[in-house]
Parts: sequence; C-alpha cells; structure tokens
Amino acid sequence: MTRTLDFLLALVGLTLGLPLFLALIIASYLDTGSPIFCQVRVGLNRKPFVLVKFRTMPLNTASVATHLADASITPLGRFLRRSKLDELPQLWNVLKGDMSLVGPRPCLFNQEELIEERASRGVFDVRPGITGLAQIQGIDMSTPRLLAETDAAMLNNLNLTAYFNYLVKTVT
Repeated sequence: MTRTLDFLLALVGLTLGLPLFLALIIASYLDTGSPIFCQVRVGLNRKPFVLVKFRTMPLNTASVATHLADASITPLGRFLRRSKLDELPQLWNVLKGDMSLVGPRPCLFNQEELIEERASRGVFDVRPGITGLAQIQGIDMSTPRLLAETDAAMLNNLNLTAYFNYLVKTVT
C-alpha cells in the first residue's frame, strides 16, 4: 500500500512541480554550473543507491554529512536547504523505488556509528525516506543514537495516518 502511495504521490509531485523544477535547474546551473548532485547512500537492507538532489555546494566539494558542510554551502544552496527544495529531485528516487516519501533519511556509508545504531534497531529493513519524524523534530545525523532511536520509534508507529501526518508537517 505504501509503495503505491509513494509512486502515485511522487508522480503527481514531479508532474505538477515541473515548472518549479525547471526554474530551480536554471538557478542552480547559474549558481554552481551543475544543478544536480548525485551521491551514493545506504538504502534498504544496507544496499547502496544513488540519491539525487539539487546541488547546494560548489563542484568538487568533499562529501560530508550536512551538519559538517555549512561553510561550503552557496547562498542559493542555503535557500534551497532551508526551504527543503533541494530534496525535490528525490521524488525520482521514490518513483524508482529506492526511497519512500516517509522513512529514515538515508545516510552515507562513512557514517559508521549511525549505521551500527540503525542496524541494531532494524531501521534498514525499510526504504529510506525523504522525510520522517526526525526531520520534523529537527534531529540530524550529528546525534547518531538519538536519530536511530527516533527512526525506530517512527517505524514502530508508522501507519497511514502517521504517513500523511509526516508529509503535511514537512510541507507546512
């Protein structure tokens, strides 16, 4: 059921958002010279997948977790991150089945402490998501144990009502 909802909502989002996508692609191209950023992340069952986002830092910036990258973010990148518009291309990841709209944010393979914490709580048994409880509560990857505990709590209580609640809270 959730996969069907993910697919349909991502398809609608990509279709209705096309003008916004085009405007952001042009703005990002002018800002960094390359509007799309792809990065290998930890997915379902700890398998790698390529996450797609709008680029918020100059080309050739080192791949680090968001909480460590602040100095490298461009002014447009700050706006995209603050507004969460940098996440919109991940609707493609949802359409492909790499991600869900709601789930734990996918981490980098070098975030070993977070991977261990999540693995011990079964967090990798589901697709990673664009948003979830941790994002709504402002918990980031700088606190691996708290993040993994929050992800697990979300997954233990995730139902259709909670799914839509997380989406609405993220948008608003």
